[in-house]
Amino acid sequence: MVCIYCGNKTDVINSRPQKRYNKVWRRRHCEACGATFTSIEAAALSEGLVIASKGPKPTYRPFLRDKLFLSVYNSCQHRTTAVADATALTDTILGKLPSISTNGLVDRVSLRKSTLLVLERFDTSAAVHYAAFHKD
Repeated sequence: MVCIYCGNKTDVINSRPQKRYNKVWRRRHCEACGATFTSIEAAALSEGLVIASKGPKPTYRPFLRDKLFLSVYNSCQHRTTAVADATALTDTILGKLPSISTNGLVDRVSLRKSTLLVLERFDTSAAVHYAAFHKD
């Protein structure tokens, strides 16, 4: 990775995996300008995961984190901290995606169930709202 200030190469000083969110936290240092900054690396799920809908004519669509975030945010709008809650909930759901995917293919129903389970544990009314708008 290059320095965000001068564009030269950086060295990794410290690195810690974040298992819950499937990300890697890294502290970087630039030898050229002496800057130290933090980077967080995550897999580009929209390029690697596909959402599959079963039925007479199965459909396949790329996974979009923003679409998941918006559906969770809409379910949490009654809360005063809706944006922060939706962000954390979305990260939690993203952490569960590897366990429900098969070769990069995620069943739409499995994604809905996983999202609903996370919402039920967090806020029952948000889960009810989500279930009302996301039926099988």
